[in-house]
Amino acid sequence: MSDTCHCHDNYVKDVLIPQVGVITDIREETPDVKTFRVNAPEGGKLFEHMPGQCAMLCAPGVSEGMFSITSSPTNKEYQEFSIKKCGCLTTWLHAMDVGQQITIRGPYGKHFPVEDEFKGKDLMVVAGGVGLAPVRSVINYVRAKRQDYGKVMIVYGSRSKEDLLDYNEILSEWMQDDGVEVYLTI
Repeated sequence: MSDTCHCHDNYVKDVLIPQVGVITDIREETPDVKTFRVNAPEGGKLFEHMPGQCAMLCAPGVSEGMFSITSSPTNKEYQEFSIKKCGCLTTWLHAMDVGQQITIRGPYGKHFPVEDEFKGKDLMVVAGGVGLAPVRSVINYVRAKRQDYGKVMIVYGSRSKEDLLDYNEILSEWMQDDGVEVYLTI
């Protein structure tokens, strides 16, 4: 038996090293969910990711947690995280202002198979409440590469209209796309 640890052999070293990100925009989506836009200090994204992956956001001295990357990898300008206020770290994040810095590690997790298994197929995405966050990146990836996929149906619901995430984006973009059907429910 070897004394050498191999548990992280499949990791790229860079995903373990925190990077400094700058909050460049904050959108209040619902009474308890905000979307944070993050850039590298020099501009652009901190790292590349695929739809469905997540990252560790760290508030030094407070805590760190895993959050879905809600922006599509086709967006080369920034990354976004939609975060529900529900604990110590998320309360601290909700108190942040544009211009503040945070450390981020990632990407982590297995992504949705958008580049192979989903290609050429009709897709149905079903989400509720803040559960839209991890699939928003899939939806916008597929929208950016519409020619690679069949019909797209999105079924999204929440407790109230005020609790629908990305409501303006859904109305002004998703519902306007050819080949995309959106059904909202309360």
